[in-house]
Amino acid sequence: MKRRTRRDTMASHWVLFFEYMSVILGTFFIATGFNLFLLPNQIAPGGVAGISTILLHLFGWEPYIVQWAINIPLFMLGTLILGRKFGLKTLVGTIFVPLFVSLTNGISPATSEPLLGAIFGCMACGLGIGIVFRGKGSTGGMDLAAQILHKFTHIPFNLCIPLLDGVIVLTAMLVFSIEQGLYALIGLFVTSRTIDLVQVGFNSSKNIMVITEYVEEVRTALLSEVDRGVTVWHAEGGYTKQVKKMVMCVVNQREFARARQLIKRIDPNAFIVVMNASEVIGEGFKRA
Repeated sequence: MKRRTRRDTMASHWVLFFEYMSVILGTFFIATGFNLFLLPNQIAPGGVAGISTILLHLFGWEPYIVQWAINIPLFMLGTLILGRKFGLKTLVGTIFVPLFVSLTNGISPATSEPLLGAIFGCMACGLGIGIVFRGKGSTGGMDLAAQILHKFTHIPFNLCIPLLDGVIVLTAMLVFSIEQGLYALIGLFVTSRTIDLVQVGFNSSKNIMVITEYVEEVRTALLSEVDRGVTVWHAEGGYTKQVKKMVMCVVNQREFARARQLIKRIDPNAFIVVMNASEVIGEGFKRA
């Protein structure tokens, strides 16, 4: 077994430090987006923040108190019922979102237009959640509620969060207006897309899969002229049952057009399948 050096220990401590800082920074963005854009425009796009927006309107309860009152018991209940440790980072996220909501409570709203509030507020929240996820943390809340719901109802987990958010948005439609609920639905989409962008970035690569009679020529062209690695697979036709070779190559957006031209020049009858690769980790692309 390889012995762990002091340098390795220090490096792991720094990694852990930056992960916790990411969780804290992410919760700050979430709270700022909530107070600057969502709360002043009565936008409730799901989650505990949406519940606190509704309860403020109905009963005048402070959002940060409502969020603590929901998040902390959910964390304890989740740990008790699900029989697992969610980790200190989840607890940090659970505590720090309401804390920053409280600290940023006095700032002036950035806009009084509900549509702008929904878009930019949910962009800020999506950015924050994405940063928290990159720090390998969680903000608790509806994530824990969804896991508990999944355990007792056996509803697929990937449906539990949209289901809970949908209930909150429908409630917002009843409490505020249908229009406010529709803005919240737009906000949910914006949040989801922003999280994806933070997680995988803007540079979507292309995965090219080619079935051709000129495998060696295509392989050589992609290696030498596009300067990308290739993988050659053995494939069997579903109808003819003939064994053929298939070339796979991942390129970035700038290289895609050239790669396609090279393939079509070598074999105009080549069968080409192109798929988006939202994240590519490895040599020539993104480091792990």
